[in-house]
Amino acid sequence: MFTLKNLLKISLILVILLFISTFALYINMRDQLPNVNSLKDVKWQTPMQIYSQEGLLISQFGEKKRIPLTLEEIPQQLINALLATEDDRFYLHFGVDPIGMGRAVLGQLMGQNKGGASTITMQVARNFFLTREQTYIRKIREIFLSFHIESLLTKDEILMLYINKIALGHRTFGFAAAAQVYYGKTLDELTLAQIAVLAGLPKAPSTLNPIRSPERAKNRRAIVLQRMLVSGYISEQEYLSAKNAPITGKKHGAEIELNAPYVAEMAHQKMIERYGAEQAYTNGYKVFTTVSANLQQAAQNAVTNNLLNYDQRHGYRGPLLSLRPEPQEGKSSTSSEDNLTLMQIPLTEIEINDALSAITSYQNLQPAIVTDIAEQSIQITLENNDIAYINWEGLSWARKYISDQKQDTPPKEASDILRYGDVILVEDRGEEGFKLSQLPQASAAMVSLSPDNGAIKAAVGGFSFKQSQFNRVTQAKRQVGSNIKPFIYSAALEQGYTLASLVNDAPINQWDKSAGIAWRPKNSPENYAGPMRVRLALAQSKNVVAVRLLKSVGLDNIINHLSSFGFSPDELPRNESLALGSASLTPLEVATGFAAFANGGYLIEPHLIDRIENSDGKVIYQSNPALACNPCEQLERVALENNLADDGLIINDGHTESEQQLTPTQVKFAERAISEQNAFLIADSLNSAIWGADWSVADGWQGTGWRARTLKRRDIAGKTGTTNEAKDAWFSGFSKHIVTTSWIGFDDPGRNLGYTVYNNNLGKNQITGNEFGAKSAQPAWIEFMKVALAEQPVEAIEPPAEIVSVRIDKATGKLTTATNKTSQFEYFKVGTAPVDYVRQDNSGDILDGEDNKEEDIF
Repeated sequence: MFTLKNLLKISLILVILLFISTFALYINMRDQLPNVNSLKDVKWQTPMQIYSQEGLLISQFGEKKRIPLTLEEIPQQLINALLATEDDRFYLHFGVDPIGMGRAVLGQLMGQNKGGASTITMQVARNFFLTREQTYIRKIREIFLSFHIESLLTKDEILMLYINKIALGHRTFGFAAAAQVYYGKTLDELTLAQIAVLAGLPKAPSTLNPIRSPERAKNRRAIVLQRMLVSGYISEQEYLSAKNAPITGKKHGAEIELNAPYVAEMAHQKMIERYGAEQAYTNGYKVFTTVSANLQQAAQNAVTNNLLNYDQRHGYRGPLLSLRPEPQEGKSSTSSEDNLTLMQIPLTEIEINDALSAITSYQNLQPAIVTDIAEQSIQITLENNDIAYINWEGLSWARKYISDQKQDTPPKEASDILRYGDVILVEDRGEEGFKLSQLPQASAAMVSLSPDNGAIKAAVGGFSFKQSQFNRVTQAKRQVGSNIKPFIYSAALEQGYTLASLVNDAPINQWDKSAGIAWRPKNSPENYAGPMRVRLALAQSKNVVAVRLLKSVGLDNIINHLSSFGFSPDELPRNESLALGSASLTPLEVATGFAAFANGGYLIEPHLIDRIENSDGKVIYQSNPALACNPCEQLERVALENNLADDGLIINDGHTESEQQLTPTQVKFAERAISEQNAFLIADSLNSAIWGADWSVADGWQGTGWRARTLKRRDIAGKTGTTNEAKDAWFSGFSKHIVTTSWIGFDDPGRNLGYTVYNNNLGKNQITGNEFGAKSAQPAWIEFMKVALAEQPVEAIEPPAEIVSVRIDKATGKLTTATNKTSQFEYFKVGTAPVDYVRQDNSGDILDGEDNKEEDIF
């Protein structure tokens, strides 16, 4: 007879057999189970992030988007939503929920879906160690691993692992990353409705997310909210409010705080070189660059504005396309629909939206469609069907482009420029309104660095990274033109020339045997002054004087001297065209060379990365740049004598994952490129290129960089540069603590910058000026330095030791006792000042004249 006692015996036997078989299965599978001790020290696969020196996010690299959080940083509402939806007995079971497991098994036996049996602990086991294959063996291993995890970690630790590890669609892992991608917010900024959407994602993240299927996301959200209501986590009012809220999710990128894509890519490549791609993309490194957010934004604005201004000086190339093109000549419409041509059919909202969505925006340029034309204004439709207007001030620049060297006459009416249905790019100028624009075809670059230690403060490699990822700061080797002259003149000073030496500014006609033609370098413009002092020749950028100096000093001596500034001798042309700037250098190389004039003669090493932190916020690399400073030798002696080795720090080189303690090293000092006196004399001469001197206006001359006077800073110096046929235009300049190089040109080396043509109101066009360094590159430098110098105190270019100042005669460079406009004070290195006085009669006229044959006239 089957009694209750027998039933209990049978049940006990079954339980014992189940336990024995389970234990035997565990013993059999034990060696195949992963070691869950690794969960005690989880290394999250988090992306690499690039920051400015202030800690503003510039970019993020890595496929897996993850933002690990501690449990204290996770909103309680999200925890409640997950517990209610995924595992409401999480804090009660031992890794496996018998009730849930029993319900699932019963469902399988009855052929009904009673819900999954996976607890949060089991999901952690699967996410960290197993796959998602649907097999019984995988499920058993998942259960055994869950027991291990529960014995090793607390419930809160398990929950934290789950919240940070779970895949939630669109390559997001963890709820913090999902909040950023789907809503562009941090978790603590989300509403209850948004939290419920995220909490519903673990069931099927690829199909339940609000980007892929808003409707399914809404239905899943309702289930999550219902379970939260039943569990007592939210009130009825909260439930109804969140349930009726609209689905607002859309894809967001990382929350970029500073737009500096060229800087980000430079840092990215450095990290790949240091760590390799796999570690760089997954170890959660935080890379802090030397870039200043304020200066980087100023550089971006300067390059953008300058390129747009250059481009618009050369005319309008027409709309991107026209939705209502004019009928071609000789063709007539055969349609019988009211004999309407395509031009007469109004644009539909669908046409407008489709056309605008197909056009890419660049920087502050956005697409628009001309929807009405008045006499001297147009109406435009922007994205989201916003209506705006462009007045004549924003249209009148648009002379028709013919070539880089020629533009048509100025337009008189808006209809001379555009037609109804034209798809165009416009520039939003804020309070000034919109302006007709176009994507520039020319390219540009700007780099600014600290001459004190080589820290790169700003770098812009082109108009738009979206348009071209080619970084012209580091990758574009372009002929430097007259930007080479300060280095040529520096070499001349080393070989006995002074700023008062006379060199003949006269045409050169030199036979070239190898080419079989005469080489005739010319000044630009072709003005010649005869014998002139070195200072004036550099300030006025006299080509023939630079050539004569090179010939006098010797090509080998010049190249050796230029190599002191970091220029590779192998990349410098071994002919006299070097004096005119035929060498090809990158903007970063040029700026590095100019830094030696700003810092007293030291060669600094440009660097972009200041420090690197690991995912725990520990510094694993700290830059230790060589310092350029006048008392460096003295500082080094003091450091050694006082055992101050911890003045500078280098930390583990980053090639291993070991976390080493800070390793003190000595302060490093930059090597000398030139003497302090040489650096000062060139810097002071380059100051004359901008400011001249009190006597310069009376003499009727000014330096090529005079436009920089608008900065109203007497402590700046700089040099223009234009190559043959104006294919490249440069301006490099500096103050004591910042050096900046600006370049503009076309990526196509066969295309030159051309010149601007204007109508002279007599029906004829006239050339008003070639595009050269001062006109094409210097405006960007000025715009940037206006911001950069605002952060710097005025520090005059002071003469160092062993520099003397004596009064010289301006015409001959000799000593003089005159105190009128024929004389000025000039600087000399001790021992190089003139010793002879100019001969004058009683009227003050110079008697030397033609009889004065200076040895240093060449």
